[in-house]
Amino acid sequence: MATIDLTKDNFQETIDKNEIVLIDFWADWCGPCKMFGPVFTAASEKHEDIAFCSCNTEEQQELAANFGIRSIPTLMIFRQKVLLMQQAGALPAEALDEVIQKVRDLDMDEIMKKIKEEEGED
Repeated sequence: MATIDLTKDNFQETIDKNEIVLIDFWADWCGPCKMFGPVFTAASEKHEDIAFCSCNTEEQQELAANFGIRSIPTLMIFRQKVLLMQQAGALPAEALDEVIQKVRDLDMDEIMKKIKEEEGED
């Protein structure tokens, strides 16, 4: 699957329509972002069932601000509309693959149950 250019206009639809969504927040002037970009793209080609999204923080300042992005690159991962991870810093390919596998292995029924408990909805 090709990397999706994420904007404030397509963000919600992207989260709603995909089981797993990875978002790379980046900027042109960011050296670590330029190093992570090819790793992110290569992972998108290996994991075609996952939505890989790229968000240029210079062009999408409102979206970046909504998530409190202060350092780039920042990787965010959603599964079933739940934000599971938000981490600043470039990851090597092996680490990104490991994170993706951990997200796949999660018991989302258990996570949804915990979310409901925390919200007070038994």
